[in-house]
Amino acid sequence: MTRHETPKVGPIDAASLDRLAELAVKVGLNLQPGQDLLLTAPIEALPLVRRVAAHAYKAGAGLVTPLFSDPEVALARYRHAADHSFDKAAGWLYDGMGQAFDANTARLAIVGDDPMLLANEDPDKVGRANKANSLAYTPARERITNFNINWNIISWPGKAWAQLMFPDLTEDEAVARLAQSIFAASRVDQADPVAAWTDHNARLRERSDWLNGQAFDALHFTGPGTDLRVGLADGHEWMGGASLSRNGIICNPNIPSEEVFTTPHALKVEGHVSSTKPLSHQGSLIDGIRVTFEGGRITEAHATKGEEVLRRVLDTDEGARRLGEVALVPHGSPISQSGLLFYNTLFDENAACHIALGQCYSKCFRNGDKMAPVEVAAQGGNSSAIHIDWMIGSDQIDIDGVHADGRRVPVFRKGEWA
Repeated sequence: MTRHETPKVGPIDAASLDRLAELAVKVGLNLQPGQDLLLTAPIEALPLVRRVAAHAYKAGAGLVTPLFSDPEVALARYRHAADHSFDKAAGWLYDGMGQAFDANTARLAIVGDDPMLLANEDPDKVGRANKANSLAYTPARERITNFNINWNIISWPGKAWAQLMFPDLTEDEAVARLAQSIFAASRVDQADPVAAWTDHNARLRERSDWLNGQAFDALHFTGPGTDLRVGLADGHEWMGGASLSRNGIICNPNIPSEEVFTTPHALKVEGHVSSTKPLSHQGSLIDGIRVTFEGGRITEAHATKGEEVLRRVLDTDEGARRLGEVALVPHGSPISQSGLLFYNTLFDENAACHIALGQCYSKCFRNGDKMAPVEVAAQGGNSSAIHIDWMIGSDQIDIDGVHADGRRVPVFRKGEWA
């Protein structure tokens, strides 16, 4: 191979991978001429990173800077590091990322890590490391949740992830199957992916506009294991698909995306709710989540798997036990209808309605781009060092919109828009 040839990508269709990279740059980020790009990715995703860099420079990028993670390096810490290591995080790195975002650098995250990487490690160490990292990440996370810059997340079909999803297939077959599933969910298997996303964004905007016109005071979720009233923040605004960031660039933060979402009121969530899909979090799997809210705060929490990790997540800070997002996704979404459990929040959250613990999106307020943090908090927006989505929707969940005067309007029936 000469140094100018594109390396092969094994069982992954190279043309589709290139289209995904192009879509991330043109639609996900809407990268502007002269704009820098910071991206993070598993080291296994190098072929996709190289394609993203090529399309970014073709779009006029100033500088593309990749940061890689490696599963063996991550595991080495748990097997050999001193105990105090698990209370440390690279704050200097996240400070630098925050400075980059303040200088209008775009952000791309490529995910595809092994969802079960840390499943057999000490949950105490996993919890402490996650907490330290979440706190250190604050300077970067705040710029993202405030939509200061254009950002996007896409996926790479990692080998360990693929074999978790398709354990009966050979490694190559599993990777190929996962790659095809990613391409289909991301709409890069269509004749014109950019046009497909334009149409899809228009449909999501119709849903958001209807919800904004209703201006509900709360949403009431009912179904097996769930009777939950989620109060909505004062002056909340529903969003979905393409979003205008504070730097004036319209981007699609998630590819794929089937959701419309807004900000709950941090003090006005009551009742109990059960998860309908496992949550893959930082290399650990949390399943069978059951929590109770009182006054907006989780007062009781259980899980059939990963309960200790869940409890440590909830103890990250005061805001970790409150909600920062509520999102509506019909059971008939393409990802749900695929019948696949991805063990990956980017996909599984787009197969079911979900809520998120922790930090809210200040963008999800009327005139949110002009609001200071104190104003967001005054209107019910939550603040935390985490933002973790988990799924509560299924074909057995009903949702009513509740107006301030008590009037109820059907929003979902049996998991579908009513």
